[in-house]
Amino acid sequence: MPFAVSLQLIQQQVEQALTEDIGSGDVTAALLPEDKPINATVISRQNAVIAGCDWFEEVFRQLDPSVGIRWQCADGDRIEEDQIICELQGPVRPVVTGERTALNFLQTLSGTATTTRRYVDRITGTGAQVLDTRKTLPGLRLAQKYAVSCGGGSNHRIGLYDMVLIKENHITAAGSILDAVKTARRLSPKLEVEVEIENLKQLDQALQAGVERILLDNMSLRTLKQAVTLNSGRARLEASGGITFDNIREVAETGVDFISVGALTKDVQAVDLSMRIKEN
Repeated sequence: MPFAVSLQLIQQQVEQALTEDIGSGDVTAALLPEDKPINATVISRQNAVIAGCDWFEEVFRQLDPSVGIRWQCADGDRIEEDQIICELQGPVRPVVTGERTALNFLQTLSGTATTTRRYVDRITGTGAQVLDTRKTLPGLRLAQKYAVSCGGGSNHRIGLYDMVLIKENHITAAGSILDAVKTARRLSPKLEVEVEIENLKQLDQALQAGVERILLDNMSLRTLKQAVTLNSGRARLEASGGITFDNIREVAETGVDFISVGALTKDVQAVDLSMRIKEN
């Protein structure tokens, strides 16, 4: 089920994007007849997974609610090259003004969903889940988390507030894994605690501390397999660091529960979409 993004946040993100693009006014759209009606279609130039329909719609809702949009697919759907994504009908000015901003949202979020689907399909049957990270585009954290879920991935923590993730610097500053976990239990008793480790000695310390999740950072396949055996199902294990499309299947086959992939949201390649306008 896709991660839920509030309508209020979508409205805010779209308003900011439109302000950024339009500024004091679209001087080129002003050349066109104000009430001239047109039809337009959005077409995909490649196979992809769609995400971001609500952002696309919100662009035209803010510019002119009379612009009608008829979708031929929905978020999470796989689409093919040359497939029509949606059709628009309405006054020409708001359509041409909103075209770039609307496509920016749809292309970017569909890019995240498409990349995620490739990674998820790559490990089908292993039992492992693909996770996103906090390596997101500034200001689009929740939108990209949503797109990951549209692509079949799972969301890790949303930010610094909804899970305790004790990393190397936290452990050093706290004195030990056990001390850091004890403090986390005291300060955030309702939150899940995960500890990042770099070797099997730290794995034993994290297990003794009784954490729910353990992040295995930049470990070899051999060490990952050893960690899974030593863990024996006591905590959920997450592999992270150095994960690529080429090696993720091997990582999943070690028996870890989760694999976090920063590339889902930080190395974004927008899906190639285009809008074509026709006169009524």
